[in-house]
Amino acid sequence: MIAKNLISNEIAPLRTSDTALQAISWMEEYRVYHLPIVDNIDFLGLISEEDIYTMSDFEEPVGNHVLSLSKQYVFSNQHIYDVIKIFSSEHLSLLPVLNENNQYLGVITINDLVNSISEMTAVENPGGIIVLELNQNDYSLSEIAQIVESNDAKILSLYITSIPDTTMIELTLKINRMDIQPIIQTFTRYEYIIKASFAEEGYYDDLRDRYDSLMNWLNI
Repeated sequence: MIAKNLISNEIAPLRTSDTALQAISWMEEYRVYHLPIVDNIDFLGLISEEDIYTMSDFEEPVGNHVLSLSKQYVFSNQHIYDVIKIFSSEHLSLLPVLNENNQYLGVITINDLVNSISEMTAVENPGGIIVLELNQNDYSLSEIAQIVESNDAKILSLYITSIPDTTMIELTLKINRMDIQPIIQTFTRYEYIIKASFAEEGYYDDLRDRYDSLMNWLNI
């Protein structure tokens, strides 16, 4: 998934002729604390809520003020991982997307990003979760997939977490079966360390509730 697939059509950019009062109104309406500023289709930067509140006259166009605009953005063909990295490192509420000519295409919101991550990690699909701990040099996706598929199951998603100051990693697998005991037993025979597993319907319901709660919070 790339950035252009995540663009929201709900948030309009500010023009330099728009007032600070208009900017504050849109931030409240869209529930964000940044807005992109454009000159026609050219991206000028991101203005923050803090920048607007330092302005002396809210009725003046924002273009009349000296602005310290953030230049954070992604190009339309960048991967969702790049989007996640910038959101995390820069603590943004939205992220502009530009084409190869540095022209403004739209923005990605936190809500858009969470929905996309949900799809990538198969949150909405029922199934079991297995967390393996192993040395990164022993990691073989083909062997892990073979173990899962030998038990008539499929890997819906997986992600790797590095354990700080070690060569160990945690591999979290989402499996398309609730009954994962046979898979766990096979991993054990292959001498994999099972750090955790979740297979009950109640766990899936709880995960679904947590996701729904997060989405409700983002829409407050």
